[in-house]
Amino acid sequence: MTALRRASTCPMDAILRLLMGPWTTYILWVLRNDGPTRFGALKRKVAGISAKILTERLRLLEEAEIIKRHYKPTIPPQVTYSLSHRGHELAPILDQLDEVAQRWSAEQEARAGAKAAE
Repeated sequence: MTALRRASTCPMDAILRLLMGPWTTYILWVLRNDGPTRFGALKRKVAGISAKILTERLRLLEEAEIIKRHYKPTIPPQVTYSLSHRGHELAPILDQLDEVAQRWSAEQEARAGAKAAE
């Protein structure tokens, strides 16, 4: 049973609970923009996240089939994460969130500039 099904019987509630978990949307955003990413690089790009929490979030997203984990048995082992088909379905939503975030940031900077000019 996937994380989406365990969370709730309502599909919208289930997906929102999954996506609104700590760091989840940011992890998806990094994978959306950077493509397949190794664990260490992902940890550096998601500044402030602990290895434990990143591992938990990645496992949850993998269980929900939103990301894929590719293991290459080298020394040291290479583990790469990427968006699955389901993860790519979220790309337009992530792009819209980025547009809103950029607009709000610009509006906030404009207000701060106007206050400083007063």
